[in-house]
Amino acid sequence: MSDTLHYDVVVAGGGLVGASAARALAERGLRVALFERRYCGAQASGVNYGGVRCQGRPEEQLPLAMRARRLWDRLPELIGIDGEFVRSGHLRLARRESDLEPLDAWSAMARTHGLETEVLRGADFRNRFPWLGDGAVGGSLCLSDGHANPRLVSPAFARAARALGADVHERTPITAIAHDGVRFQLTAQPFEGDALRVSADWLLNTSGAWANHIAGTFGERVPMHAIYPNMWVTEPLPKCIGHNLGVYGGGVYARQVERGNCVIGGGRGTGNGEYAQPSADTTRAVMREACSLVPALRNALLIRTWSGVEGETPDNNPIIGASGTTPRLLHAFGFSGGGFLLAPGVGEVLADLVTQGETVTPLDAFSIDRFSQVPSNTALA
Repeated sequence: MSDTLHYDVVVAGGGLVGASAARALAERGLRVALFERRYCGAQASGVNYGGVRCQGRPEEQLPLAMRARRLWDRLPELIGIDGEFVRSGHLRLARRESDLEPLDAWSAMARTHGLETEVLRGADFRNRFPWLGDGAVGGSLCLSDGHANPRLVSPAFARAARALGADVHERTPITAIAHDGVRFQLTAQPFEGDALRVSADWLLNTSGAWANHIAGTFGERVPMHAIYPNMWVTEPLPKCIGHNLGVYGGGVYARQVERGNCVIGGGRGTGNGEYAQPSADTTRAVMREACSLVPALRNALLIRTWSGVEGETPDNNPIIGASGTTPRLLHAFGFSGGGFLLAPGVGEVLADLVTQGETVTPLDAFSIDRFSQVPSNTALA
């Protein structure tokens, strides 16, 4: 085992949140190490749907979402690529007339936060979106939203962190962790090579669906469970989906990339907490609904399906902020399927907390203390 390596900050988990935080901290001049047990961006961050949307989020998420959204316009500056980010607009569809009233209410609320949406119905809706089928009667359009390619974006943040001086350790799980009253003491074991002894002033728990391993070690395990979003992609088609699509109440979402492929999702796959696989039954059921919304999909060939493992909290809000038990431990996990847009903003927020002790972005709704404590689990993956 090598001599102890000391860092200002250790980031545990190399998904998009962890890599974004590592990049932001390294940019601010801190010595940072990121540890990922597999490959950066290979878990939920790299296999999600790719929606970059503020629309439809609960009000408490909007300040963070809008901060994050501004960063997406700067991707080439931040990570060296555009990540296939397209400002396509997000159209949130109403399947029945009764769905339009809550869309109106959400639009009015969002306007107070500086986010503009337009709710359309009746003839105006039909004339604006002739490519939609009878499965939708109206919808809310947010033109500033869009979509991107998670397979490109997530690893690029890790590469950008490394380019700024962060030590990025892939295939290197953390096998032991403790706080000695002054610093965090960790052991990490690369898949190849000797174990690493590491100390750090700060620890960021960005381990996604597996974050309870660290939270539980420090006595604050939360009631989070694994979910397995179900997604698939079609063969390239002529242009048929004009915006990133969602549906009020959930159930189906769809977008079309420049090559013509349509990425579609909805429902759940299956998994065991560690690995996930898509569900053919779910795919068939949701695809029927997708075809009622976009008739051009009816004869499309599906060429690939997939799933991933994500952590979902009881209130569908993430945990972001300081530990309630351990100084200089920060948590950022439990994004419940909605973390892709938020992640760059969360990275900046975590860097604020480390370097300034505070952030201008409201985080009270995301405190880990909002959950009743459940028994700790001291095992580490």
